[in-house]
Amino acid sequence: MDASMSGEDAELVERIRQIKRRKGDELVILGHHYQRREIVELSDYRGDSLQLSRNAAERKDARYIVFCGVKFMAESAAILAGENQVVQHPEPTAGCPMADMADLEDVERAWAQITEICGQDRVIPVTYVNSSTDVKAFVGRHGGATCTSSNALKLFEWAFSQKEKLFFLPDQHLGTNTANVMGIPRDERIIWDFTQPELGGNGEEEIRRAKLILWSGHCHVHIWFTVDHILKARRRYPDGKIVVHPECVEDVVNLADYNGSTAFIVRFVEEAPAGSTTVIGTEINLVSRLAYENPDKTVVELSRSLCPNMYKINLRNLLYTLEHLGEVNVVKISDEVKHYAGLALNRMLEATAK
Repeated sequence: MDASMSGEDAELVERIRQIKRRKGDELVILGHHYQRREIVELSDYRGDSLQLSRNAAERKDARYIVFCGVKFMAESAAILAGENQVVQHPEPTAGCPMADMADLEDVERAWAQITEICGQDRVIPVTYVNSSTDVKAFVGRHGGATCTSSNALKLFEWAFSQKEKLFFLPDQHLGTNTANVMGIPRDERIIWDFTQPELGGNGEEEIRRAKLILWSGHCHVHIWFTVDHILKARRRYPDGKIVVHPECVEDVVNLADYNGSTAFIVRFVEEAPAGSTTVIGTEINLVSRLAYENPDKTVVELSRSLCPNMYKINLRNLLYTLEHLGEVNVVKISDEVKHYAGLALNRMLEATAK
């Protein structure tokens, strides 16, 4: 643990460790890469949303799963959890603005309009895991799947093997960047602007022609990064490599040297040679931790961009949750929603296991 940690925080850490020792395999703590370093260091598993989904599904021996991430991640763990497992989220107000951009009522209205024009047998929905349980259940009910930034390409390929058209939500930038990798022509893609009352701002013929329909959501952490940030980094670190997350806008992704999920970014830095420089366009807590964990390398942010919801989880609310296992901040999902959302999540896990 960081030697600069305050005495009060050090005491909190020790109390958390005591509970972990006492509970043993009965307790598992999952920590997303964007969490504060002290939270990640206390986690039994650290990873991106895909890896942590797998960890949650695999740990059938754990009675209590405490998820240090944002709301949709804890909900995904609860969907995949067994009947005798309890999933808890240390800070229930830690939501995701992008997930909130895909309201179920808006999604259902869009689906009705799209399928009325194209026919339901021609379109399949896929939702980024950064979405509500209701939206995941909607997608599962209609034969679709979830995806993460780690496996978006594989899930797009899976979707097109099922139907000729893909309705992807809520992140238009992940969708656009994945479509570019697949070589989907631009005239076969449309953006569905959920703020527009009719047809997402599109014409009927555009919808009929579209192979890919992208919901107009975004991640505020990643759309912060600009082409100007890339150009400045090139001048300041001419020998450095620039790596960004695929939730960034298309122009930023195209100008970067590499793009990939948080797991990809972590692996890239770990495998980089000593003395190398990596400039990273993603959430600042991950960048700072990678710099701390790789002192023989230069690891810097493309620009400082913080996820305030990830930052809401701290030692105090983690300890409070651990001191009240099974009692507070329990993630509850109805049986029906859990069933259909589980179909969507499990289709993803099955597609990526091949």
